[in-house]
Amino acid sequence: MTTKPPGFFDGTEMPTAGWWEALWPDPAGVLAKVGVKPGMDVIDLCSGDGWFTLQIAKIARHVVAIDIDPHFLDVARQRLSENNVSNCDFVVGDAYKITELWPSPVDFVFMANAFHGVPDRARLAKSVYDALKPSGLFAVVNWHPRPREETVILGEPRGPRTELRIGPQAVEAGVTNSGLKLKTVLEIPPYHYASIFEK
Repeated sequence: MTTKPPGFFDGTEMPTAGWWEALWPDPAGVLAKVGVKPGMDVIDLCSGDGWFTLQIAKIARHVVAIDIDPHFLDVARQRLSENNVSNCDFVVGDAYKITELWPSPVDFVFMANAFHGVPDRARLAKSVYDALKPSGLFAVVNWHPRPREETVILGEPRGPRTELRIGPQAVEAGVTNSGLKLKTVLEIPPYHYASIFEK
């Protein structure tokens, strides 16, 4: 049995090649739906291999990709370089320490497929609150709490273990003590939802 290094959130490893693209064929559409807009400064928190980072960079004024795994950030850096996108900084570090990693406040923090694995959600939410400008937004994109065998992509069950999945109410409970207020919950087909919070 392997153990995750300190700071890695449970059930948040990157998937094998192919099915990420099958699950998210239109990442730009997801970002538009949750409210990423031109002119924004955005943090892609727990950014992984940059599948969303690239599309955020194409929309926003500037994006900061934060991940604890330097290998994933190298992949993301390469992805953006191949697309001639340069308005991004890549920062290796702990998601609980956003303002230490990037002291400049941002308009938007985006977090996909990772919140379910955060052990101390209130601490993370406070870190996000501190990183946001007034009226800034925090979008949590999460798997619906359906059995894993029901979330099939390319013919196989995918996503985190069933027992790790949480619904919008659990996300809200983990965030709202930070001072962030729930703005809306959106469906992100086929298997996700997005909880949007505002400072």
